[in-house]
Amino acid sequence: MSDLPQQPGLQSLAKSFEPAALEAHWGPEWEKRGYAVAGHRGTGQPKAGEPGFSIQLPPPNVTGTLHMGHAFNHTIMDSLTRYHRMRGFNTLWVPGTDHAGIATQIVVERQLQEQGQSRHDLG
Repeated sequence: MSDLPQQPGLQSLAKSFEPAALEAHWGPEWEKRGYAVAGHRGTGQPKAGEPGFSIQLPPPNVTGTLHMGHAFNHTIMDSLTRYHRMRGFNTLWVPGTDHAGIATQIVVERQLQEQGQSRHDLG
């Protein structure tokens, strides 16, 4: 048997997602267990000898509008990070950076093309 309280709303399924009851139920439990705090078991500090888990967000998307694929991808990374943190791993979720400027370059080149120019025209 688990020491976790029973989840509300499992007897019936609502027509749409209603997070309020779940958040009210699980939020305090997760706070108590330190699941939202980095470090070992919510202490804010890593514990020597414990396994580590890190994941990096992909670079920011500047090539177009955000879509469900972006949300889906971030949800997977968020879930993996939280899962490992709940299991006691020293976790790190690093925001991605466009270190090479490739995505920005694509946007700028498209804008130049609309003006009848290329990057080579600029020198």
